[in-house]
Amino acid sequence: MPDVGEGLTEAEILKWYVQPGDTVTDGQVVIEVETAKAAVELPIPFDGTVHELRFPEGTTVDVGEVIISVNVGGGAAPAPEAPVAEAAPAVAAPAAPEAEDEEPKGRQPVLVGYGVAASSTKRRARKAPAGAAPAAPAAPAAPVQAAPVAVSVPEQLNGHATDGSRPLAKPPVRKLAKDLGVDLATVTPTGPDGIITREDVHAAAAPVAAPAPAPVVEAPAPVQAPAPVAASAPAVSSDVRETRVPIKGVRKATAAAMVGSAFTAPHVTEFVTFDITRTMKLVEELKSDKDMAGLRVNPLLLIAKAVLVAVKRNPEINAAWDEAAQEIVLKHYVNLGIAAATPRGLIVPNIKDAHAQTLPELSKSLSELVATAREGKTTPAAMQGGTFTITNVGVFGVDTGTPILNPGESAILAVGAIKLQPWVHKGKVKPRQVTTLALSFDHRLVDGELGSKFLADIAAVLEQPKRLITWA
Repeated sequence: MPDVGEGLTEAEILKWYVQPGDTVTDGQVVIEVETAKAAVELPIPFDGTVHELRFPEGTTVDVGEVIISVNVGGGAAPAPEAPVAEAAPAVAAPAAPEAEDEEPKGRQPVLVGYGVAASSTKRRARKAPAGAAPAAPAAPAAPVQAAPVAVSVPEQLNGHATDGSRPLAKPPVRKLAKDLGVDLATVTPTGPDGIITREDVHAAAAPVAAPAPAPVVEAPAPVQAPAPVAASAPAVSSDVRETRVPIKGVRKATAAAMVGSAFTAPHVTEFVTFDITRTMKLVEELKSDKDMAGLRVNPLLLIAKAVLVAVKRNPEINAAWDEAAQEIVLKHYVNLGIAAATPRGLIVPNIKDAHAQTLPELSKSLSELVATAREGKTTPAAMQGGTFTITNVGVFGVDTGTPILNPGESAILAVGAIKLQPWVHKGKVKPRQVTTLALSFDHRLVDGELGSKFLADIAAVLEQPKRLITWA
């Protein structure tokens, strides 16, 4: 599992695009994984034939784990099988050196990622037999396993039951076991080379969560754990009324970011309700404009443009708080974030240098951003470096809300539903298109005056869209 950057330490395998026996070429996409930021397709840096997929779809794997092995030479295919096939008839003494000879040759070409580096899993497996070599001849209690040394000794070490050695598990898995109260010494490892996986820990914890024996069998799929209970118990069982979904991927990262933001930045939210009828008429006119032909024109486009005009008039709103340096960072560019609800959770990709884009360019950028998010193809880079965010809760029929800041930003605008309402217009009550905007901002950076002016400017532009020209 390659390091995809942004400090991410693990990823979930969403889909394999190849199977054992398939031919692959350097640069070919072989897998789609989901990190805490987004779904990413990964290429393979080898030419060869797929020998083994180490983890099934739906498995969360730590960065550095070997997830696929590839035979990169014409005679490489039988190599992994040879030591195992010949281990039984071979004498214990020569079997161990043969395993040592094969491992260095097979280790380098099986790694997948953006660089070839030995994984921590392989290093552990190679050290374990070396440290236990003196003990192997002194264990005659298992004469049946004494002959296949290349197989039996690692199993004893990785099983950590015969010699009491420390269980093999990566730090995230150890933390999970600690949180669930699971003793790793009692867990049966199923990972490569006897590594304890997250699924193994969940399997060991399952009996605690559900006394019935059936869920223990289904433990490798924690999300489905309640299902066996439902099948064997009447409808009144409490288990069928709950479904437990593991918190991971984008949703886990979003939750952590929102908690961090809510309890770090002092939030203030202000609201403005106004007549947006003229902007709605302009939207209809632009749809038939030849310069906007083939482009998506909607209220969000003009709201985004109004935000950019307001930022230009109030540049101090576009800033960040650097706690470590104790500095306020004023940003002279706008990377405009658009909150998007996806099947994997809420993400906030941003349009780079949105302040420099024309209206047609901004329309194209918004369309591409939304389409990519819906397909689950948003890259981690697309979600980094945002300076201001817009969240459109109006599409759900919601009047307004009090949004939480995207970490590292000073303000976020919530756009409410646009509804036909009675409104005083030119001294008479008339039906007009009305909406409410809500601006949340970091009070360390933005005081009430600045926040109020900024929000009022956005509303003024949308009330009188000709200001898009006069204020720009």
